[in-house]
Amino acid sequence: MKIVVCVKQVPARDSLLRIAAQGNWIQEDDLSYEINEPDAYALEEGLQLKERHSGEVVVLCAGPARASQTIREALAKGADRAIHIEEEDLGSYDPLGAARLLAAALAPEKPDLVLTGLQSDDLGYGQTGVILAELLGMPHATIIMQVEKQDGSIRVKRELEDGWFQHVEMPLPALLTIQSGINKLRYATLMGIKKAKTKEIRKLTAAGLGVSPAGAGLRLERIYAPERTKRTQLFEGAPKEAAAQLVEKLKFEARVL
Repeated sequence: MKIVVCVKQVPARDSLLRIAAQGNWIQEDDLSYEINEPDAYALEEGLQLKERHSGEVVVLCAGPARASQTIREALAKGADRAIHIEEEDLGSYDPLGAARLLAAALAPEKPDLVLTGLQSDDLGYGQTGVILAELLGMPHATIIMQVEKQDGSIRVKRELEDGWFQHVEMPLPALLTIQSGINKLRYATLMGIKKAKTKEIRKLTAAGLGVSPAGAGLRLERIYAPERTKRTQLFEGAPKEAAAQLVEKLKFEARVL
């Protein structure tokens, strides 16, 4: 069973974020980076499926040269090999462009199962995985909490609203977007870290794959921190009327009731 896990490198969750001078992204020079958390759960699910059913786990990552650190971490945890699409300006690709980039690298692999995180911690679109499935012509399911392999198919458990779940049986090959918390993440062992240094990382480029961000349908114009304001409102009239006005504000404006 060949499993491809798509991962992304994102700013560490405890990073102090500052808006860049151009105003459409954050300053990246002094940030530390880590694997996108939902992708880490996708990787863990892929590794557990490999341990139960044998096969191969391939990590696919698009990003600048620094993303090799995240790729090595995935290899140290147990992935067999990796594909790195070196693209210094990944932010210029919208979800469709990013999916086209991944699809071009994935097509020759002919995987049985493709796993992605539900969304990225930096942009959070939650669209790249499902678009990738469409480009590859694969059936897909989202918000996956459990995967069971069967003969020529898989049975998955999807998380719905209000504590409800849905069980779906799907043919292979297929693509799944994994929900965070599906399992317990493992740490890389010292032996795994040593072995990762000798595992294959195949380098590709967007130009070599024939994919460019030209014609992107989505572009970030401006990002900004929420404005902090203080405002006082006095409720006049009889106590009963003032209390009714207060309840209405708390219920329909503050939405805390």
